[in-house]
Amino acid sequence: MRPLPSGRRLARWAGALAAAAHVVAAATPPNVVLILADDLGWADLGCYGADLLETPRLDALAREGVRFTQAYAMSVCSPSRAMLLTGRHAARVGMTIWSEGSLRRATNRRLVEAESRHDLPHTETTLATHLRAAGYFTALVGKWHLGDANHYPETHGFDLNIGGTHWGAPQTFWWPYSGAGRFGAEYRYVPGLGYGRKGEYLTDRLTDEALRVIDHAAGRPFFLYLAHHAPHTPIEAKPDLVAHFQGRLRPGLHHQNPVSAAMVKSLDESVGRVLDRLRERGLDENTMVIFTSDNGGYVGVDRKAGQTAPVTSNAPLRSGKGSLYEGGIRVPLIVRWPGGARRGGECHEPVMLADLFATVLGAAAPGEARRAEDGLDLGPLLRNPGGRLSREALFFHYPHYYETTTPVGAVRAGDWKLLEYFEDGRLELFNLRADPAEGTNLTERDPERAAGLRARLEDWRREVGAKMPAPNPAYRPKK
Repeated sequence: MRPLPSGRRLARWAGALAAAAHVVAAATPPNVVLILADDLGWADLGCYGADLLETPRLDALAREGVRFTQAYAMSVCSPSRAMLLTGRHAARVGMTIWSEGSLRRATNRRLVEAESRHDLPHTETTLATHLRAAGYFTALVGKWHLGDANHYPETHGFDLNIGGTHWGAPQTFWWPYSGAGRFGAEYRYVPGLGYGRKGEYLTDRLTDEALRVIDHAAGRPFFLYLAHHAPHTPIEAKPDLVAHFQGRLRPGLHHQNPVSAAMVKSLDESVGRVLDRLRERGLDENTMVIFTSDNGGYVGVDRKAGQTAPVTSNAPLRSGKGSLYEGGIRVPLIVRWPGGARRGGECHEPVMLADLFATVLGAAAPGEARRAEDGLDLGPLLRNPGGRLSREALFFHYPHYYETTTPVGAVRAGDWKLLEYFEDGRLELFNLRADPAEGTNLTERDPERAAGLRARLEDWRREVGAKMPAPNPAYRPKK
């Protein structure tokens, strides 16, 4: 009878088996699960400092992967989604406001808003198109918001579209998810979810459909784009969760809206269910999971839903959705990819959603031809979160009006950030390392730096063909 191997020999065998398994996994194209929240602020997760909100599954995901502390989107939804799927800046694509907003421009303001595309052009080649060409099953579950039926997900590389339309928000989060009145006279609905039941909640149902996608892939590599509507308005949540957060309210918390907190809790539970299904099917070790948001948190009040408290707070960051202050554009970003991303990593390098295009293709389809004019592959940062990118600056362009802003552009270069307001040419200069809340305008103290950044911003707008607002000849200032 052979003697049992020594502990040292067993350790060597285990190491060899693990190495072999890693080689096999590396040779297998990874599945990609991209979960995009809607209007989730940078400070809305526990791992980013939320106080009232509870996000245990997302916090755990951050511990298992890399958490980016300075990730950026555009300040509203459609531009961010276009940028994410194409790897090209929203201003270069020509989409700078949400789809519906492109159809109606303000007529009573100092400036006529810039033109913006309503539809993602078919001349753009999306991440889904590239992945499908590489043999992936591609599915969108949830929000699309990138154009009319002639530009729906099916025309942009997705094999399956469940719920994606030209609308940016549902009439309600309760089944049958349809009706009129909240957004005017039009009747809204979420297609593909007809077989439901009273009391069914949209975040849960979209998760059900996402799990079916994972099951349906059945051995084929898949790209699941789970684009939740939560926590966008209407601010509606499950009564038991609302009661839970009402019991946790106390003075001094940044977050004071228990209904919004309950929506985020359901979102967190959704992420947990997806992660559990991947593990149950033995897919978790070869799946890249990405979680992020399309813009900063909405800091207004949803009065149509009977709210009295702001939907969220982005503190310590300034302002919120629509604005080019940090609260409007900085978003959470977590990437878990066993074997490809450091466990428990924290990255402070400024990145943007356009980078996800090159990152996913670099991992899943490195041989697929692609054009990523503005995005960079974050793979090196996933392996070494303390590394740096070759990019020198990030640019932002919002030539429109919103509750939080007038038309504005911005550039971030290193620790310095400049905002240029188009109505009057006003400049605001901040050092984000010393002043992340953007409370002290340094333009007068450092006019040369401000002028240099403004020139850099103007050169960038010219290079990408950014559309600009124009003086409104019909404008009459209020007395």
